[in-house]
Amino acid sequence: MSEDFYDVLGVSSDASADEIKRAYRKKATEYHPDVSDDPDAEEKFKKIQKAKQVLTDEDKRDAYDRMGHDRYEQAEKHGFDASDGGAGPFGGAGGVGGDPFGGAGGMGGGLGDIFEQVFGGRGGGGRRRPRAGRDLRTELEITLEDAFEGVERQFTVERPAECDECGGSGHPPSADAEPCPECGGRGQVTQVQQTPLGRVQQTTTCRRCEGEGTLYSETCGECRGEGYVRDEVTLTVDVPAGIRDGQTLRMEREGAPSPEGGPRGNLLIDVSIADHEAFRRDGDDLHYDLAVSFPQVVFGDTVSIPTLDGSVEFEIPAGTQSGETMRLQGKGMPRLRGRGRGDLFVTTQVVTPESLNEDQREALEAYAEAGGDEIEVQEGFFDRIKRAF
Repeated sequence: MSEDFYDVLGVSSDASADEIKRAYRKKATEYHPDVSDDPDAEEKFKKIQKAKQVLTDEDKRDAYDRMGHDRYEQAEKHGFDASDGGAGPFGGAGGVGGDPFGGAGGMGGGLGDIFEQVFGGRGGGGRRRPRAGRDLRTELEITLEDAFEGVERQFTVERPAECDECGGSGHPPSADAEPCPECGGRGQVTQVQQTPLGRVQQTTTCRRCEGEGTLYSETCGECRGEGYVRDEVTLTVDVPAGIRDGQTLRMEREGAPSPEGGPRGNLLIDVSIADHEAFRRDGDDLHYDLAVSFPQVVFGDTVSIPTLDGSVEFEIPAGTQSGETMRLQGKGMPRLRGRGRGDLFVTTQVVTPESLNEDQREALEAYAEAGGDEIEVQEGFFDRIKRAF
């Protein structure tokens, strides 16, 4: 398992917070020491927990992305806490014990100066890189045949789009602008606290101007200051062969736009598969009920049964019991990523005739007598009329 936190969780470096949390739950279940057979499960589980702790905290993730894995880990060993805005116990108090990265006393400010260089001014009014827009979710229903073959489907989804009226600014071009009095036009506010370990500095986005640094006298009448309006867009998605009911497809960068000017979020498509009139699905296997007559199961027979890629000849052995299940290998659903196919399970269901002609009735009575069965045959009204004539 790689040391890089994104690789540890198996996500991309621009994954959303929800994707990171889902990946963590999946990995944690796989490598939990109480359930995993992996001899290194405990160590891997600790790495998974550490990766989630860092990547789900905005400040820590921002620091991790800027510094890289090795430098971030080294900084943490020396007391750096990203939630403190980079100050840590060594910064802001003249340094304790010198600079752990070299230059003891020669760089003046110890770790505080180094983190400021790494962060590009963070903690002194610098802004973090823009985050991606939020993920959107929609549903798509397909048939079992679609899931068997794989299909390209068009669908329409509603999502936010930049307001044409104001160009996404949220205000008319003629609106008067002034610096936000809360943050002084910086878009961020900084709070500093003195602790026994030194000065702790925390920088957050200004709530009044939402990080823009400017307040406007008017808001756009079209989008009501949001900068975005609802828009319908038609997209095409490739549904892979073998997909299962309830699985989710992801379309990169087709979600909501970022209010910070970053990339769009992703579009998550929850796939549902409609019930089929002939087949029931269980994982990659299919189940089919075959209606047969009493003579067919007694003497055996060869019949044609449907599959999702054409009919096949199927042999019913003599003496087959009603409810007995037989397997056709490789006639089920394709497995994802091309790893063969599941099986088709055929269950025989003997159909009892609702009416018999005279010859059929006599033959069955003779069969019952030959087997020693004493069956009192109840004749219907019309049977008795026919016997009378």
